[in-house]
Amino acid sequence: MRSPKAQAASFLKDIRAMMIDIDGTLLRGNLALPGLVEFFDFLNQHGIQFQVASNNATKTLSAYHQKIIAFGAQLSLENVLTCSTVTALYLQEKYPGGKVFMIGQSGLDEALTQAGMQIISGLSGEVDAVVVGGDYSLTYEKLKYASLHIQRGAEFIGTNPDLLFPTDEGLVPECGMTLVALETATQIKPVIMGKPNRFMFDLGMKKMGVQPHETAMLGDRLETDIQGGQIAGMKTILVETGVDNQSSIVNKGIQPDLVVQDLPELVEIWKEQLG
Repeated sequence: MRSPKAQAASFLKDIRAMMIDIDGTLLRGNLALPGLVEFFDFLNQHGIQFQVASNNATKTLSAYHQKIIAFGAQLSLENVLTCSTVTALYLQEKYPGGKVFMIGQSGLDEALTQAGMQIISGLSGEVDAVVVGGDYSLTYEKLKYASLHIQRGAEFIGTNPDLLFPTDEGLVPECGMTLVALETATQIKPVIMGKPNRFMFDLGMKKMGVQPHETAMLGDRLETDIQGGQIAGMKTILVETGVDNQSSIVNKGIQPDLVVQDLPELVEIWKEQLG
């Protein structure tokens, strides 16, 4: 008789593509989580398409790609997607060549610049949007200017709603903390580009040419990875190597299709399903 976990994992035999979170799922800070290389070997050997999709706007696509392949994992730059990319595409379509005030780092700056957006500092003229990502050099001045631009009519955009970010030192503040401060100051809610919003999931599936019913979302956060995958119509897998675990499910009321301890357990269960 199969175990309850094996029964819950029966959907894996029909999965043809994956959206995969990065921080807390594949990496923790500058460290690879156990089974990283073997996990990608399994996906490649079985022809399962994938997009590694991060809500971290601080790093460029190339930086994330180089960071992962440095551990020996086999993937291309085309397999990488971040909330910065999604944000830039949204702005490019809505405000082509427009002006933005940015709180963020190189990953967001590069994506916006490549999309043809003009990044404005201070209060030097009106801007179309205020774009907020993770910023490790956040200052009161940045918050002040962002708040004033929003109050003057600029669209308020957040790359992701994550309050915390898993590092090798522990959980540290992320973009969501800044969004809360600005929402409190302006009484305006931000439009979220990254997970759990569908923008990132739909773009990932479009790149892979797949439908939701044949796609699974793998991640360590219930409110973003799992809930976002569910909104997009995907199967969802929570891995307990980052922010959330089995006890979080009860507290947050978000139920993934499958919960695994780590990547090696997922690969083992998947192999069993494939026979």
